[in-house]
Amino acid sequence: MNLPPTGRTTEDLLAEVARLKEHDLPVRGGQVTAYVYDTGRAGVHDAATRAYLEMLEVNCLDPTAFPSVVEMERQVVGAVADLLGGGHGIFTSGGTESIMLAVKAARDRAARPRPNLVLPVTAHPAFHKAAHYLGVEVKTVPVDLETYKVRARDVAGATDEDTILVVASAPSYPQGVIDPIEEIAAAVDGVPFHVDACVGGWLLPWLREAGADVPPFDLSVPGVTSISCDLHKFGYAPKGASVLLFADPALRRKAYFASAAWPGYTIINATVQSSRSAGPLGGAWATLQALGRDGYAELGRATLEATRRLREGLAAIPGLRVLGEPESSLVAFEGAGVDVFVLADEARARGWFLQPQLSYAGIPANLHITVTGVTLAGVEALLKVIAESAEAARERGPVVLPDGLVELVAGLDLETIDDAAFAELSASVGVDLRPGAGQPEMAVVNTVLDALPAPAREAVLVRFLSVVYGR
Repeated sequence: MNLPPTGRTTEDLLAEVARLKEHDLPVRGGQVTAYVYDTGRAGVHDAATRAYLEMLEVNCLDPTAFPSVVEMERQVVGAVADLLGGGHGIFTSGGTESIMLAVKAARDRAARPRPNLVLPVTAHPAFHKAAHYLGVEVKTVPVDLETYKVRARDVAGATDEDTILVVASAPSYPQGVIDPIEEIAAAVDGVPFHVDACVGGWLLPWLREAGADVPPFDLSVPGVTSISCDLHKFGYAPKGASVLLFADPALRRKAYFASAAWPGYTIINATVQSSRSAGPLGGAWATLQALGRDGYAELGRATLEATRRLREGLAAIPGLRVLGEPESSLVAFEGAGVDVFVLADEARARGWFLQPQLSYAGIPANLHITVTGVTLAGVEALLKVIAESAEAARERGPVVLPDGLVELVAGLDLETIDDAAFAELSASVGVDLRPGAGQPEMAVVNTVLDALPAPAREAVLVRFLSVVYGR
């Protein structure tokens, strides 16, 4: 983009924003079953937007300069702590930052020469990202392929004297099941234990109140030392808003960063970021206030009912099977005689987005649906689209890749190929990433990725992103 010679009007800019968003997935209405969370309540969204804009230019860098930040954060963190067994918290930009700080705090407190994390294969990749950035080894543990939960004895068996943190999920994102938190805490007694409740932290208590059988998972469980909870998921706040809670305030202090080794202003940060807008904090605060306990309880009841109907409806569609026994509102299903990647493309052509998940560690390729507060109003329409898309996928048959393509991609040294050559290679198999080519069908992409080992998948994805963003 070149800067315009003179400034443009607000109306002109907003018109261009609308044009740029023309092919985006819709963020309201429930037809996108991942990435966005919708209450279906316009008033709540409006309150959050107004508060976000009111706090947009307030800088969280120095709480002594902007005491509104301190008071809002105390209230937001306090609400999460009240729901999740107490603790001492930090407001962050999202689950990845919460996880990054949890790993940093554990690493700095333990001060091991060769620190490692122990976590299930279903744990969020943000832990791998944190470990990569912070110089920590990751030790993964398989899950039971019937329940998709990690076994406490396997977690305990993977720990050693250099383990700084054990991780489990409530729930794990891929299949929506809750790892056995109490059993793990007992099995790893004395080892710091983080519960990743980024998805479930603000959901599971309301599902429990609505009648769901939700096992203990938070800081009320002896041995759990930290827990992460995203408010921009089932708290329905604008992104990015998350809270990281520690059972011990001394451990929270290990998440902080301070530096006095320069002649400038005082540096003390509670988060990875220094300067950051208080807009997300204002949006989260307003959302919690606008909904209140009654609002969240009602959304919990609607979400639980929508999840029940979805699971029953999926079971009635030939060739589809829900993976495991979801204990939250995250549902994943595989296909027998139905290529789920083709099914996803068919659903998208009908205006609905279902999230593909690649096979890994014995877990088959599947499609993921996140049920939110707005889903109940459209669950029958969603099931109708899935049934139609499954039938269309069955008629089309699975993706057939050119002979030798997977072996070719797996054997490529992508570091020797520039982005233009990678784009040409992609176009040759029907995936045109070049500017102006439009949205490609993703079944081919996902089929290729699914056939590759994880390191090759990662290399291809990096190049994919590089080509998409270009210069």
